[in-house]
Amino acid sequence: MARKTPNTSSSGLDAPKGLRSSVIPRRPVTNRDRFGRVTEAIARAMGTPWFLVGLTLFVVVWMIFNTYGPEAWRFDSAAIGFTALTLILSLQASYAAPLILLAQNRQDDRDRVQFEQDRQRAERNLADTEYLAREVVALRLALQDMASKEFIRAELRALLEELDRGDGDTASAPSPRTRPTPVQRGTTR
Repeated sequence: MARKTPNTSSSGLDAPKGLRSSVIPRRPVTNRDRFGRVTEAIARAMGTPWFLVGLTLFVVVWMIFNTYGPEAWRFDSAAIGFTALTLILSLQASYAAPLILLAQNRQDDRDRVQFEQDRQRAERNLADTEYLAREVVALRLALQDMASKEFIRAELRALLEELDRGDGDTASAPSPRTRPTPVQRGTTR
């Protein structure tokens, strides 16, 4: 008796959702942004003075041709209000509005990304500024522990006075270890 093997293909409803094959095969998308770039280019072109001039010339030529052109060649009658021209302009307007909205949405997305990058850059600048401020404070504190010019001058004068006394006896001179530090003398500046 032949044993049936279970259906291991993941096309059934018994497979997890992520493993099911779709009913409608999907085409691999090579460049999702291409459509957005095309719509932006069209919307950008529609917003130029040249587009308005071209559209105006198209409408004027259409109306002149269908009014004064040879009777056999006319295809849109002025008597019925240039119906074909009206339909063409309506079609153009019905596509122009969504294209402009798509371009505006893409610009909003770019602005949102730019805003996020600016916010992150501002946070990094703030962190760098705070770090530098802490470093400046640490340097100021370290400088306060250093000997000031007045302290060094006083020490040099004391040594010169000892040399001028002519003791000649260096053993009686106080050693550098026994001299008071700038903090002990009170001349930290």
